[in-house]
Amino acid sequence: MARKVFFSFKYEDVSRAMIVRNSDVIRGDEKAGFIDKADFEAVKKKGDQAIKNWIDMQLEGTSVTAVLVGSLTCQSRWVKYEIEASIARGNGLLGIDISKIKDFNGDTSERCGQLPNGYPFYLWNNENGYENLGSWIDKAAKAAGH
Repeated sequence: MARKVFFSFKYEDVSRAMIVRNSDVIRGDEKAGFIDKADFEAVKKKGDQAIKNWIDMQLEGTSVTAVLVGSLTCQSRWVKYEIEASIARGNGLLGIDISKIKDFNGDTSERCGQLPNGYPFYLWNNENGYENLGSWIDKAAKAAGH
């Protein structure tokens, strides 16, 4: 079953997030939550409510939120908002450690925690995210009744 998935992540992890997003594991599923840095800066200039409105719009029609956890994710107020908004709308929720995916420079990082607490959490590299992302998303959707 195709699902629309919202990917929540700190922008500094965009290169790692793109690897997950473009893994083709979830072909046929829709992906939301990605914005060009310049576009985000334009939204950001309009203030906090504009950012919340953009996030809420991106969450529309989604059934699952995948929180991609890197080194700074735990410090992001917008990731926190995305998690809260996802829970409020009844989305399935899961966390994925992306810290060991190499960035554009070939570097890895440390993970800041296991967001979201109380929900499934997976290690992209150690748990073969390329092959398992689709089933992780499906399990999160089913746990939320979708």
